[in-house]
Amino acid sequence: MISVLICDDSLVARKQVAKCLPQDLDVAVHFAKHGEEAITALCEGKGHVLLLDLNMPVMDGYETLKAINDQQLLTKTIVVSGDIQPEAKARVIALGAVDFIQKPVSSETLAEVLRKHNVLALADEPQPEPEGLDEALRDCYQEVTNVAMGQAGDHLARIMNVFVKLPIPNVNLIEVSELHMMLSDIDLHEQTSGVCQGFLGDGISGEALCVLSDSSFGDVAKILNIDEEVDDQMQLEMLMDVASILIGTCLSGIAKQLDMQFRQGHPVVLGQHQSVEDLIHANKNNWRKTLAIELSYGLEGYNVQCDLIILFTEDSLDTLNSKLAHLLED
Repeated sequence: MISVLICDDSLVARKQVAKCLPQDLDVAVHFAKHGEEAITALCEGKGHVLLLDLNMPVMDGYETLKAINDQQLLTKTIVVSGDIQPEAKARVIALGAVDFIQKPVSSETLAEVLRKHNVLALADEPQPEPEGLDEALRDCYQEVTNVAMGQAGDHLARIMNVFVKLPIPNVNLIEVSELHMMLSDIDLHEQTSGVCQGFLGDGISGEALCVLSDSSFGDVAKILNIDEEVDDQMQLEMLMDVASILIGTCLSGIAKQLDMQFRQGHPVVLGQHQSVEDLIHANKNNWRKTLAIELSYGLEGYNVQCDLIILFTEDSLDTLNSKLAHLLED
């Protein structure tokens, strides 16, 4: 998978460019409203390819290209602009852009330019397995998580009387700077609220992060037959209830399969009405290299999006792998 960063101050333009990306391209799309946001995103590893507008507030495209050069950030920058002056194109190429596309961009033109600069070929290359996590172990973690998330989904379905759409677990050994990739299904402009809860077992420790999109609270209230106005305090109670169900049941299911018990700490509110990136940035010092398991739950017929991420510390891997070794035996 490659990551594409689209930087434009216009929401319409950002969406239009995103829609023009090749449909079969294995890509994580990120957005920035101006160059300052783009530089921050690039520093977080979000832009193998940067599709950059020129005329923007705060930091324009020219300033962004200069900052990329000054900071020696690794990205292929393709300028997408309505400024078709020959001098504009010459300036951006001199500043390091690999190409220039005139607005409005078309799917055919964008695909041609991506192909020209080997972006499509890069996306087709097989990606190496994360260090320390081979395919057999990944399958074990996914199977153990499948069982646990099924139990958590069933618990949630019974309490809320809904059908829970179960996700396919996403298992990766990652650095903290890559945590945003685990939440790629949540629109970067979506406001969210999050709860974190630590857990501890014999030789195993970690944290579980539950993130609920703010747009979900209205439908959660409908499901729970709440008629009064849903204020911040009530939203917090909903968040804590959902987090308690998913975190508690899922951790219990995993622990049972590992033949051990987890002691859970007190839940901590990471923030309310923040972007996912803000939640991660505010708490990044609490995490380092980690085994991360992402589960993205949905409720059929409702606009409810809830992401559960279970983070095991690097020190826990030896114990975890040993506990799972019997599943790999012939």
